[in-house]
Amino acid sequence: MFGSIDAVLFDLDGTLIDSAPDLGGAADDMRVARAMPCLPIERYRPMCGAGARGMLAVAFGMAPEHPDYPAMREEFFQRYEQRMTLNTQVFDGVTDMIDALEQRGLAWGIVTNKSQRFTGPLLASVDELAGAATAISGDTTPHAKPHPAPLLEACRRMAVDPARCVYVGDDERDIVAGLAAGMGTVAAAWGYLGSATAIEAWGAHAIAKSPVELLKLLDNA
Repeated sequence: MFGSIDAVLFDLDGTLIDSAPDLGGAADDMRVARAMPCLPIERYRPMCGAGARGMLAVAFGMAPEHPDYPAMREEFFQRYEQRMTLNTQVFDGVTDMIDALEQRGLAWGIVTNKSQRFTGPLLASVDELAGAATAISGDTTPHAKPHPAPLLEACRRMAVDPARCVYVGDDERDIVAGLAAGMGTVAAAWGYLGSATAIEAWGAHAIAKSPVELLKLLDNA
């Protein structure tokens, strides 16, 4: 399906880690501070891939065009910064998947739209992700996903041909970015899937329902 590959790149939130409890928790902390009732985490989960924009939309119905949005976004960032490692953990099967990739001699890295302000401290706290060959944040290059620039920068740093790389993500923009970079693409169906478009319509080369299924896809490449 993918031909010979040298590396696998992953989105972070919703693909490697379940950060919904802390992303949603930060937004819910904002509601509580305003004497508003808590919302269940499942209300936040589908929109976690959209970061502050998604969380403020769920918590307050607030769009980026709202005049209070910049201040609310910064408050969200500060609250998230205070708790971002509280309940975040890798998804089931991710540790075994990473071990298997390393045993196969495949390099792996991370390309996220999360800003370095959060990516650095978060990755430093998650031991299971310490082996990443590179970690590209949303502000590492002038463009974030769905632009291919962050993926191409990851390949440059890893000295890997993009055509011999697979990108795995749980959002439509991940697949758009991977295809634009000339990579093989896998939609991570275990993630947040925040797009209004059905995962089958994203145009990914393959869909994996779990990290174990992803390994099987790569083995059959």
